[in-house]
Parts: sequence; C-alpha cells; structure tokens
Amino acid sequence: MIMRKAKISDVESIHTLITYYAEQDLMLARSRNMLYENLREFTIAEDQGRIVAAGSLHITWKDLAEIRAMAVTPDYMKKGIGRRLVSKFIEEARELEIPRIFALTYQDGFFAKCGFSVIDKDSLPQKVWKECVNCPKFPNCEEIAMIIEIA
Repeated sequence: MIMRKAKISDVESIHTLITYYAEQDLMLARSRNMLYENLREFTIAEDQGRIVAAGSLHITWKDLAEIRAMAVTPDYMKKGIGRRLVSKFIEEARELEIPRIFALTYQDGFFAKCGFSVIDKDSLPQKVWKECVNCPKFPNCEEIAMIIEIA
C-alpha cells in the first residue's frame, strides 16, 4: 500500500469513489471539474495499482485547513487507511505551519477517533462557507463541524 499525491489519471477513480458514497448520502458529491481544479490537494492510497482511498487538504486561511472529500473503498474500510490519510494531512499541515484542521463530516465518530472535536459551525470563519452556497443541501446542512489543533 502506498500513499501518494494524486495524478490526472486518478481523477476518474477518485470521482467514482466519492460518487459511490454521495449516492448513499454519506458524503457530498464532487464534480470532475472540482477534482481537476483541486487535484494538487489530493492524496490517494493505492494498493496494487488500485485506488482504495482518497482525500484532500484544502488551505482555507493562514491558520486553518480543511480535510475534504475523504473516502475509503468499502472493502478496505476498518484497515487504518482513513487514519493514515488523516495523519498524512496533519503532517502536511505541520510542514505548511497551519495549526488547525477542520472537517465538515457525516462521519463524526471516525474523526473523533483521529483526535478531532465537535465545534459549532458558526465558529468557523465565513470564508469556509463560500462553496456551501452552491451545495444542494444549503442552508440545511447536516454535516458536523470538527476540528483538531496540531500546533
């Protein structure tokens, strides 16, 4: 199993993975356009040439980043791959000197196990919501805001 930055050739696999969970209302859908535009933010887990997990670390502000679009294929769940991705994003944020990472998630139990705490969404900077206005669930979002301090 290797963790690496995503490449253009990975977009279809990432899109398929995210769409699988989005169709079950377990995460928000992401367009191919979003994936291409933000590809440099994505890290993937690959096993024998197959993408088994993906996610991104998006810088929101000088002291804040967001874990976005993180998913693990069903047959690779409960094997620590999601935690390894989160650890990779924490390491990346430390290298960039970003002291806090948040996630908007339906999977609060997973993020709690990774050291994140639930916070009030309104405590996040308004800049965070720029993409939310385009979401079909806005303004009735059921995602849970969670954060971890890493510095």
